[in-house]
Amino acid sequence: MPRVILTLLLLCQSFCLRADRVGFAEPGILGANEGKSRVVIVRNPAATRSLAAVPAVVSAMVSNGVVALTGKASASDAWRSLVKTQDIVGVKVYSVPGPSSGTRPAVAEAVVRGLIDAGHPASRVVIWDRREADLRAAGFGELAESLGVRISGAVDAGLDPDVAYENSVLGQLVYGDLEFERDTSGGGTNRVVGRRSHLSRLVTREITRHIIIAPMLNHNHAGVSGILYTVASGCTDNFIRFETNPALLLSAVPEIFGQPVIADHVAFHLVDALIGQYEGSQRGLLHYSSILNELRFSTDPVALDTLSLVDLNRMRVAAGAREMTNGLPLFENARMLELGTDDLRKIDILRVE
Repeated sequence: MPRVILTLLLLCQSFCLRADRVGFAEPGILGANEGKSRVVIVRNPAATRSLAAVPAVVSAMVSNGVVALTGKASASDAWRSLVKTQDIVGVKVYSVPGPSSGTRPAVAEAVVRGLIDAGHPASRVVIWDRREADLRAAGFGELAESLGVRISGAVDAGLDPDVAYENSVLGQLVYGDLEFERDTSGGGTNRVVGRRSHLSRLVTREITRHIIIAPMLNHNHAGVSGILYTVASGCTDNFIRFETNPALLLSAVPEIFGQPVIADHVAFHLVDALIGQYEGSQRGLLHYSSILNELRFSTDPVALDTLSLVDLNRMRVAAGAREMTNGLPLFENARMLELGTDDLRKIDILRVE
């Protein structure tokens, strides 16, 4: 059996899920067919020029996407149905690969401008990722200044001693991890290993509503550096233990994403699929990419990541490379936690041109 067909069959194996968790059609969101997750795909062939996003086109695509997702009459009505004025809205981006292969600043700008144009105070919007240095290197510092919003590194903002993901596997703590202690005087106790990954105070004590924007970018173990992986890796410390243990990563990522302070406070997820990069992971390697000129919207993070893996595998096969199935157990674990569906038959796609 060809490997492409095998992958699609594996992706289609899942059980029915309840619709009472984030990731499924919620009140106020245009309902998908009963029992299905709605994904809105907005495509415009003019969205990129010479591998760079065209801001005006991307802005229109974001407006069309939120209108189609919510079923509201206008973009302003759509934004107001997704967030409340008093919300602190965290716009999560993935900045490590840079502005060309990570979340493109033009996409984040369109989201933030949409919020502000709908009446949301700029002072109550924060663009965030794991490290502020990565955000600035990818151009989000200048963007935030021009929009009058904040940027914040989740780890830089401080870690919450009262909220942590715990796993029995010990991790080698590094400087910056909350529980890291090293006594160089020789008179104390060193603490250089730990079982807990503390969540950022930014997530646990400040942000009340999440909008998550991830690129269509491969990950060698998680399948895609998509919604699930970029959030889990971006908001916790002691994460190196998962990166160095692929089997552990596949269970830890959905379990971290499923923390109530994250999963229960998501407005929607957006995949920046203007360009799909099928090799490189955290590095910008656009010669291993295809131009799709798409933005994908959903309340189901698992459906979005599953579709990204399908498309990245299609690109690999077209380029003569092997498929990647590493992410399939991660998506299955996410389904079992009721974060969404990895069953292609249960994903209802609405295409908007």
